[in-house]
Parts: sequence; C-alpha cells; structure tokens
Amino acid sequence: MPQAKRFAVHAVVLNYGDVEKLVSAAKLGAEALIVDTKDWKIIPLENIIAYLQKTSTKLIAKVSSPEEVEIMYGILERGVDAVLFKPRNKEEVGRIFEVISYITRVQLSPVEITNVKDVGIGDRACIDTVSILSIGEGMLVGSKAGFLFLIHSESLGSSFTEPRPFRVNAGAIHSYILTPTGGTKYLSEIRAGDRVLVVNTQGSARPTTVGRVKIERRPLRLIKAEADGEEGTVILQNAETIRLVGPDGKPISVTEVKPGDKVLAHISKEKARHFGVSVDEFIVER
Repeated sequence: MPQAKRFAVHAVVLNYGDVEKLVSAAKLGAEALIVDTKDWKIIPLENIIAYLQKTSTKLIAKVSSPEEVEIMYGILERGVDAVLFKPRNKEEVGRIFEVISYITRVQLSPVEITNVKDVGIGDRACIDTVSILSIGEGMLVGSKAGFLFLIHSESLGSSFTEPRPFRVNAGAIHSYILTPTGGTKYLSEIRAGDRVLVVNTQGSARPTTVGRVKIERRPLRLIKAEADGEEGTVILQNAETIRLVGPDGKPISVTEVKPGDKVLAHISKEKARHFGVSVDEFIVER
C-alpha cells in the first residue's frame, strides 16, 4: 500500500470561508497549517485552534511584531504551536527572547527567621497584576538579590478585607523582585505593562503582566533570616494581610512571624547584579 503523501498548507485568512478551508485541510491530514491572519488576528485563530484540538495538525501563525508572539502563544490558553516572524533589527530579536525565554521553576529552601523588628514608616509597593493568583502563589522579593523571600499574594483576605487575588503587597520600594528572565528589578522601577514572575510553594513559576503599582506610605517591619551561613532581609508592610510562606506551604502573617520560624526563600549563587543582570564580582550587602 502506497504511503500517504505528507503536506502542509499556507494560507491568508480574510474571512470565515478561509477558516473552513484550513479546517478541511487538517481533516485531510495536513501536518501543518501556516496561517497569515492579516488585520483580524485573534478571532480567526481562536476558531482554528478550537477545531484542531482533536487533530495532530500543527498551527503556525505569521506575526509582524514581537508583541504579537506572546499573544499567539496565549490564545484560548492553548496557543499556536509555532510562530513565523522576521525580525527587523537586533532589538526585536532581544524582545522575542524576553517573550519566549522565561523561568518555569525556581528552587525554594526553608530559611530560619533570626530577627523581626519594626522600622517605622516608609514607602511600600503593591504589585497589582492582570492575573488571578491562587492560594500558595506569590512573588520573590528581598533586600539582597541573592536572597529573596516568597511573599504570598492577597488571595486569602481576612475578616476585615476582601481577597485581592491579583495583588502582592511586595514591601519597601528599595527591594529586589525576581523577573521572568531571571534578572531583578527594584520595586521602585516596576510600571504597568512590565512582566513579573509568579511563584508557588512548589517552586513552579509563570510570568504575568503588571496592571498597576500602588506606592503608599505605611508602617514597615524588617524580617531577617539565615540559611547555611547566608543571611537575608526583607522589609514588608506591618499588616495582618501580608504573609510569608512556611515550608509546609501555609502562609504566615508578617505580624505573627517570630525568630525560630522557618519560611520559604530563594537563595541564588549569583550575588552581584548590574542593572538587574547577575555578574561575577565581589559584593557585600548588609
């Protein structure tokens, strides 16, 4: 019996009839559909992705900008299988790298609290994202780039406040926050549209986008911890709804944490940073 001929289809999609033709090609055994959706990008691809769910056909979308790459991979939470893009300059190559290369896992370790003290009034930043953060998810923040504490999201709420599952009250504005590419930024630098990394208690990570940053003056509390000779600190708002996370995955309020308690943190071998990028140099942070 002769072997079936392998083929792919390239098409410009201008109307629903074009979508039906591509779906028919998939049903006939097309290995891939290479699709250029011109002006209407999202709706046609949503329809094609939905139809292709029970087939082995790969969907490749042609895009015209780095920003469209991320959109293509997020359509219907499933995304396309690949994108076809011709960069116009090296800046666009770098932007593509940022979009597709992000951390999916972070090593978390238990660290022991050694000191807790109030440090007066200061400016703290709430990072409001465009995503719903689940219980157990938060962001990695700290005063040292190599020692970042897992700060729980406000997905729990309290008897006095409603849950705000899109928010992490990340602490004093001088602090570092881990970004999706593995670099760091100061909280004071974060703006709407920036990308931040969401991490859960198992170390699984995902990127999300910042919708708003709220910087307000509040009472602050310093928390110091140690592990294997490494010492780190984080300064957080002194309020019941701000929580670290214990090794058992349970959130611990900053108002209740005390010396001897253990919480989760990320300790990195790369201690020094230059504009958020790790460098191999001598540095002391206290």
